[in-house]
Amino acid sequence: MTGEIYQWYALYTRSRFEHKVYTGLCGKSLTAFLPRVKVMSRRRDRRKMILTPMLPGYVFVRSNLHHEEHLEILKTPGVVRMVGIKGRPVPVAEAEISSLMILDGTDRTVRNRAYMKKGDRVVIMEGPLKGLTGFYVRHKGKSGKVVISIDLLRRSLEVDIEDWALEKVQ
Repeated sequence: MTGEIYQWYALYTRSRFEHKVYTGLCGKSLTAFLPRVKVMSRRRDRRKMILTPMLPGYVFVRSNLHHEEHLEILKTPGVVRMVGIKGRPVPVAEAEISSLMILDGTDRTVRNRAYMKKGDRVVIMEGPLKGLTGFYVRHKGKSGKVVISIDLLRRSLEVDIEDWALEKVQ
């Protein structure tokens, strides 16, 4: 039919099922998009660049959401639900998908980070202070560095460190 409106929708997937959902949707002749970024893998014996989902737990599908197609999407193995409000799917803005497509598969520095606010407990993941835990204090201007407070010998030391070297403690 002509005149049908196709829009992008976000699908929430089971943990680590993003690729399976993506291939399942493509196998049903649906237009799907799984934005991925290159990251350094953390394996004990070696380190190498691998592609991982940019937004873990999410895959995008372009659909007109007619009843049959909607059911086919939801029946895809690994799909938990369509992202929406009060049980109704909400389309994703075309501009947002376009932005994700620009970053897809690149080796640009894109990292998914937990939102950090003052007082959050963090652990240093890289560098000479690796393994130390502290508290997030503030982001330091446009330098890409953050300031954290580390309890060491019952003293608090303020340390400038790159934001990519931190991980929020859950």
